[in-house]
Amino acid sequence: MSDVLSRARELESYGIEIRRQIHKNPEIGFELPKTVELVKKELISFGYEPARCGIAGITALAGKPGKTFLLRADMDALPMREETGLDFASENGFMHACGHDIHTGALLLAARILKEREAELEGTVKFMFQPCEEGVGGALDMVRAGVLENPSVDSAMALHVVHKTSGTVGFSRDTACASSDIFTITVKGKGGHGAAPHDCIDPINIAVHIHLALQTLNSREVHPDEMLVVSICQISAGTASNIFPETAVLKGTIRTMNTKVRSFAKERLIQIASQTASAFRGEAEVEFLHEGVPPMENNGDLLTASTGYIDGLLGPGTCYELPRMTGSEDFSVISQLVPSVLYWVGTGSEEEGYPYGVHDPRVTFHEESLHKMAAIYANTAMEWLKDHA
Repeated sequence: MSDVLSRARELESYGIEIRRQIHKNPEIGFELPKTVELVKKELISFGYEPARCGIAGITALAGKPGKTFLLRADMDALPMREETGLDFASENGFMHACGHDIHTGALLLAARILKEREAELEGTVKFMFQPCEEGVGGALDMVRAGVLENPSVDSAMALHVVHKTSGTVGFSRDTACASSDIFTITVKGKGGHGAAPHDCIDPINIAVHIHLALQTLNSREVHPDEMLVVSICQISAGTASNIFPETAVLKGTIRTMNTKVRSFAKERLIQIASQTASAFRGEAEVEFLHEGVPPMENNGDLLTASTGYIDGLLGPGTCYELPRMTGSEDFSVISQLVPSVLYWVGTGSEEEGYPYGVHDPRVTFHEESLHKMAAIYANTAMEWLKDHA
């Protein structure tokens, strides 16, 4: 067993206790005052000088001048009520159902280990504790606030829990996760009595035709080799069975692995919505939430090196290849700017007694995985800096 892994195991109870504190008090989006203060307090106790970065991000540095390797953990929860029955379950209506409490606990444990071994670092490790991954925008906010500067980041890594065998580490080559763009289409018609449709402009009829027309984006307008998902997941309109409303609203998402396809799909969605509405004498306005996130790109050289580090740490065959995911990850913003890699660490399978996956109100995680994640964080940074000194 390596010194880093052995030390992570010795400090496992610390990481689990921090994780449980965060889990019991989940916060969402950019509103993370308790979580941010906890992270800062722990970093200071290790001997760091943490700094705010953007709206609610935290950074800290370990090591000495040289190449810089960034380690990222997200801190936000989901707006959903917990149903696990755990002793440390949340009671405030929010829940860490995506494992970000584990990410943060693991990175704090890694920071503690790296501070103890700071003299061995052949460069700088930058810690990035990020808000608003679920709501989208946290990574971009930190980038705009300078997280990749002072010192300039050379490579970056993030870990994420996944519903797989505990301690296994999955990865995808090249484009690992899809982009994500969330949109709202507001259809404007003319309200009136349900018995007199000729005096009205029915926004529900327009919304239905827009929904149908958008299906051609997937089936007719993009090369079959390209992955594109355009999904309408919410339609709302009307207040009564005999009144045509003034408006109808459609909400949905666009996912793709190709930035050109992404731009094309967004442009065509606006055209289809507007022109379909016009054909039925109405109007349609399209609004995209924030700037979305691009596809996640795993750098080939960094992936090869880091899988070697991880297999060397946890044993041959720990790393395995996963199919690319149509879900998105906000860390993709970083991956478009510096060589990056995202790994999926197993935190319990159904066979191990963990039947529920992330974003389920009943999901629980095998906490033994936390110290392994911490060891992966710390060891990968140390080894990469050694190889690039």
